[in-house]
Amino acid sequence: MNSLDWAVLIGYFGVMVAIGVWSHKRVEDVSDFFTAGGKMPWWLSGISHHMSGYSAVMFTGYAGIAYTYGVTSFITWSFPIALGIAIGSKLFAPRINRLRSRLHVASPLEYLKNRYDLRTQQALAWSGMLLKIVDVGAKWAAISTLLSVFTGVSLNQGILITGAITAVYCTIGGLWADALTELGQFVIQLLAGVSMFVAVVMKLGDKHIGFLGAWDEPALHGHGKPLVGPYSTVFLLAFLFIKLFEYNGGMLNQAQRYMATGSAHEAERSARLSAILWLVWPVVLFFPMWMSPLLVHAQKPDGSDSYALMTEQLLPHGLLGLVIVGFFSHTMAMCSSDANAIAAVFTRDVAPVLSARARAWGERSGLIAARVTTVVFLGLSMAVATQVNSPAFKDIITVVIKWVAGLMGPIAIPMMLGLLRPFRRSGPTAALTSWAAGLLAFWLVNYPISWNVDGGVPLQYQVSVPLAVSLVLYILIGRLKPEDTPERLAVIERVNSDGDAAAVPAPAGAGDDVIGTPVAD
Repeated sequence: MNSLDWAVLIGYFGVMVAIGVWSHKRVEDVSDFFTAGGKMPWWLSGISHHMSGYSAVMFTGYAGIAYTYGVTSFITWSFPIALGIAIGSKLFAPRINRLRSRLHVASPLEYLKNRYDLRTQQALAWSGMLLKIVDVGAKWAAISTLLSVFTGVSLNQGILITGAITAVYCTIGGLWADALTELGQFVIQLLAGVSMFVAVVMKLGDKHIGFLGAWDEPALHGHGKPLVGPYSTVFLLAFLFIKLFEYNGGMLNQAQRYMATGSAHEAERSARLSAILWLVWPVVLFFPMWMSPLLVHAQKPDGSDSYALMTEQLLPHGLLGLVIVGFFSHTMAMCSSDANAIAAVFTRDVAPVLSARARAWGERSGLIAARVTTVVFLGLSMAVATQVNSPAFKDIITVVIKWVAGLMGPIAIPMMLGLLRPFRRSGPTAALTSWAAGLLAFWLVNYPISWNVDGGVPLQYQVSVPLAVSLVLYILIGRLKPEDTPERLAVIERVNSDGDAAAVPAPAGAGDDVIGTPVAD
């Protein structure tokens, strides 16, 4: 990097902070901070939903997969995400929007105390927060890895720089700042992605390699096959099922985008836009990664540095800075949205149970608590990021694929399926049992069982078995021990219809002081 690249990077950071300061004027209460007050346009919500699903892991971990295996990186990642969101646009997006518009909640998990009970809500809230700390920690480590390649700063310095800047704008401006910065980041990504695509095509031309003929080169032997290596048909189906839940709200931050729109119909349109973007745009981003074996020799065994090396070699200064900004935009978009979602879960779901004082928070004190929680979450995730490459976590892609995908299912199953009428019989017993058994299955499959299997348990089973166990138990226990009380049925009806429905009473045994104060539209 030279002075021009640094100017682009510093300018980007400055614009992000400026957007946060400008968004501060739109945040008057907790509802504005967490759900944009239900006033976000569907197209902005859709772009924000799309951008909040990326991170620099794509340019490190998935770049390594593309370098090693080829197009399977798209087939087993962005394609199932696009398909999952398309399905969720009808199945989940409108119902999640009604959580805000009809139940007047600000956290995606806030409705669970009425749908199940307080214990279930707390179990899912605490496990979701802990998982997100690890998940975001991996994202900080990924972007810091790239920063070290380009600038030579240490991993910890990179984590501190990116985390601190993200904390400023997302703490000041809430979800509005997240969405508006993600819109700017999308434009930057568009320019950077197209620049890299053109640079790779031109470089291939200099080597007299055609756009299509490249696939016949020996270095890309087998790279055109959709499913290779550990990424089998079973993995694809498992990943599709996981992403159906994860990218429609199971990881919380995407659920907020649906909640932020003005109506259930707009939430559906938002999801459809995000699905289209996931289907089309990653092809442009992945093409240079697929061609990377023809242009660079990765220094790391997993090929995770291939994209960064290729960028340094192919792009002139200025454009290099723009692509580096693109790396940052991915990670900062996801991490800031995660921070906002977790702050919502803590201040709306956890704090009122832990403290009587929290139950008495007004609009101003609640907003202060939300901002403080956002900073604390980012700090904890940055601390975890310094340990991502330790023996406990192994490497970035292991954390993202195995830990996050494997542990997300047991948390998402009760949350997401609890919205649907066909699962109305499943109550607290089904939810808690499926959650606990899924976490246990993750530990067994990934550690004791894997240690005793020659070559270890295949990746597709490591990530899919916990979700499958949770799903089966959630449905089975709901059938064997139905707990569809009138109070719980009323909640389900309100999120499944736009017309008048029965009022939602407090769950048995919980007073208003435990549930917390409703958030106004």
